[in-house]
Amino acid sequence: MQYLNTAPLVYGFTHGVLRDKYDLSFTVPSQCADDLRDGRADVAIIPAIEFQRIDDLVVLSDLAIAAKRRVRSLLIVSRKPIAEVQSVALDRSSRSTQALTRILCAEHWQIKPAFFEATFDSAATILERADAALLIGDPALRLAISIAGNATLGANGELMCSPGKAGINATETLHVYDVVQEWRRLTGLPAVLAVWAGRRESVTREVVADFAASKEYGVSHLAQISAAASLEQDLPAPDLLNYLQENIDFTLDSENLAGLELYYCLAAKLGLTSRAKAIEWANINTPRYASR
Repeated sequence: MQYLNTAPLVYGFTHGVLRDKYDLSFTVPSQCADDLRDGRADVAIIPAIEFQRIDDLVVLSDLAIAAKRRVRSLLIVSRKPIAEVQSVALDRSSRSTQALTRILCAEHWQIKPAFFEATFDSAATILERADAALLIGDPALRLAISIAGNATLGANGELMCSPGKAGINATETLHVYDVVQEWRRLTGLPAVLAVWAGRRESVTREVVADFAASKEYGVSHLAQISAAASLEQDLPAPDLLNYLQENIDFTLDSENLAGLELYYCLAAKLGLTSRAKAIEWANINTPRYASR
């Protein structure tokens, strides 16, 4: 499986001059982290929270999946206003967003729902088991595109839409919260969702340079990536291009880095990690961050 927002980071490896130089494997973010932890991968794009949970990793500088103000592919979909939610189903494939959801509940909305993990492609069935569901990746983006122009703004800034518009069999008005937008409201900072990380001995200068080149190649081919994804997902290419250009940021600039460091501190505060360890960089001679 490859999420759309990861495609630009690996496009140089799949379509550019770096094609076939590395042995690539595509799976969900949580499995990427497990493969890196267990030695089945040397370098992986992992949920940002997993850097705190896996020992002896270094992060490749200025490579990330981040979002400045809203992301549209990470949504909390609820049958009731978030203040009344008592249970939340968490998509188990992204541990960063699970942690981010827990932080938002505790620090932003100040609620204490019961959480449970589940695997699901849409919120349609999971909302029969929980008040709210965390929907991530391409299914969330599909929902965001489908309700665009058909939703109203709720009292707390969330989108409100009829279940039919969202393809959900329910009677209540649905409340849709963009996770990054809510994080921005809480902190005033962007959210970093995933980073490239690897074992120190595996990440050479050549590896750092190749991964940076792959991202540069991908960012210069967003229109082609969107067109191909449109055929695969049966979604309008302009909407996908807008998502990659306006919602996703592929850097670790100073603002993104500040958001990531605060995220690590709040995760440790809530006991989601044992501590907030400092980020270790793969190449100390590479700038720590770069402006867009």
